Amino acid sequence: MRAKSIAEILNRKRRQKGITLIELLVVLVILALISTIIVINVLPEADKARVKKAKLDIKALENALDLYRLDMLSYPTTEEGLNALLTAPSDLPDTSQYRPGGYLKKTNLKDPWGTPYQYRSPGEHGAYDLYSLGADKAPGGEGDNADIGNWMEDN
Repeated sequence: MRAKSIAEILNRKRRQKGITLIELLVVLVILALISTIIVINVLPEADKARVKKAKLDIKALENALDLYRLDMLSYPTTEEGLNALLTAPSDLPDTSQYRPGGYLKKTNLKDPWGTPYQYRSPGEHGAYDLYSLGADKAPGGEGDNADIGNWMEDN
């Protein structure tokens, strides 16, 4: 047997510094599997979080509407809408009772899916109806697409 020279050993180490295509493919497959597991488990939770946020927003808007009614003696009309909680409506006979700065801290009156919250006064289910159309942005639906309203029991 011939003794390996130092030069041969160094040349072999230099050639082995890179990664092979197979090693790269194995890493990519592992990353793809991990990504799939994360997507399967996280995306449904994001949908549930949007539904919960819509319910919380509706509760906050209900509180603001109740404060408005205490000051102005009636709920805003459908035409005035939820914007009446941000700025005094122009048709108010007496604006002295309107709360300075409005009744809401946030000015975004859209649901988690980017659609404005729906408001009707008088409502079909009470003094007013306040609701989101859900993920499908259309009336009705089931699951994440279901409407979320202030008259619904689980709200």
